[in-house]
Amino acid sequence: MKNAVLTYHLKPSILKTENQHTEIAIPFYKPIAKEVEVFGHAFKNKIPVLLKGPTGTGKTRFVDFMAHQLHKKLITISCHEETSSTDLIGRYIIQGSETVWMDGPLTKAVKTGAIIYLDEIAEARPDVIVAIHSLTDHRKELYIDKLGETVNAHPDFMLVASFNPGYQKGFKELKPSTRQRFIALAFNYPNEKDEAEILISETQIDASTAKKLVAIATKIRNLTELGLTETVSTRLLVDAAKLIHTGLGKRLAVRVAVVEPLTDDHEITEALADLCDLMI
Repeated sequence: MKNAVLTYHLKPSILKTENQHTEIAIPFYKPIAKEVEVFGHAFKNKIPVLLKGPTGTGKTRFVDFMAHQLHKKLITISCHEETSSTDLIGRYIIQGSETVWMDGPLTKAVKTGAIIYLDEIAEARPDVIVAIHSLTDHRKELYIDKLGETVNAHPDFMLVASFNPGYQKGFKELKPSTRQRFIALAFNYPNEKDEAEILISETQIDASTAKKLVAIATKIRNLTELGLTETVSTRLLVDAAKLIHTGLGKRLAVRVAVVEPLTDDHEITEALADLCDLMI
């Protein structure tokens, strides 16, 4: 299947609720391949979904969009090296003079039928992977060891995770036994035309500058010999375009929003800054 490339706008439409007092932002999403259709079928069949791709390619925005399309509550967990199964499942807390149990976000999602999104799941501790195993196979249940209880997942419960295959490759990766519990959608950076349109829509920057920013990003993304852990994301370009649109000098905006976030290596930073100066 062709890579699913996100085209998004951070200025979503507005939907008013029935009482007209609350406004809900509707994330805008332009399907490129069959990712929306695939996700819908995965939800219908209760199959977990793994979104894989570089930082800033729109994995989180896609989940936001699909949760809205399916009219489901979305619970997002940004995983890191300290994220444990206890954080997700729940714990006992002291409340007044009593010790009471408090469900974690995963348990709440399992019980209520929400979509839970584990962002950068490979960053979490190994016990998190163990905890979700029974939710990613035919059992569709969650065992809460501290209570000695097993909770059957609500019929609408869905587990979604994201993973950046290129980040710390060989150090923090998902095991094949875990990856094969999901279906997977691949995300990548938008093509140059779509990316320029994103910048214009996001920031009202002029088309000429938008094209130059995209050209810079494309050039840096192709400089694989620099050995950068991450490359220029669409998110960084949006930040640069915003700064330029509000009056910051183009070269300075590109340096602080695009170049400096990529590396702390002084020589590489200066080389990239010189390149950007010439292109902008």
